[in-house]
Amino acid sequence: MKLQAKTRYGVRAVFDLAFHNVNGATQAKDIARREGIPLRYLEQIFQDLKRAGIVDSRRGPRGGYTLKRPPESIRLGEVVRALQGPLDDIFTPEDEGEGKKRGRIGGAQLVTSSLWRELANHVSGWFDQVSLGDLVRRGLELGIPRGEKKPPMYFI
Repeated sequence: MKLQAKTRYGVRAVFDLAFHNVNGATQAKDIARREGIPLRYLEQIFQDLKRAGIVDSRRGPRGGYTLKRPPESIRLGEVVRALQGPLDDIFTPEDEGEGKKRGRIGGAQLVTSSLWRELANHVSGWFDQVSLGDLVRRGLELGIPRGEKKPPMYFI
């Protein structure tokens, strides 16, 4: 199983929002810089997350992105589905659809298809158990510095 780059970047982006956004909105350029995500790609990802009701955006000088709900109530499964679609699709073997079209389904295909569906259910359940709040706690346990230090302002 390999998640799409869009999904991996999206999970990093919402983690960044949950971890670093203490007051107000966070600009996409700051998240892109901290997480190493191309800005234009990140903005596309945020549009998908906005449509899914996970993030919200505000325009203007103090604008940016925020989580629409508290991190504890946003599940990783929601983020993955918003960006990649149903998790079952990740585990559907390519030959499963072809076998049904041709009308030939072998015994091994029946066994392995049920195996992939069971695996999809386990992975989906695991993603649904993990919240962004859990990721924030993990980040704190790993000692990741929270917030961003602003460079000092110098006046001439």
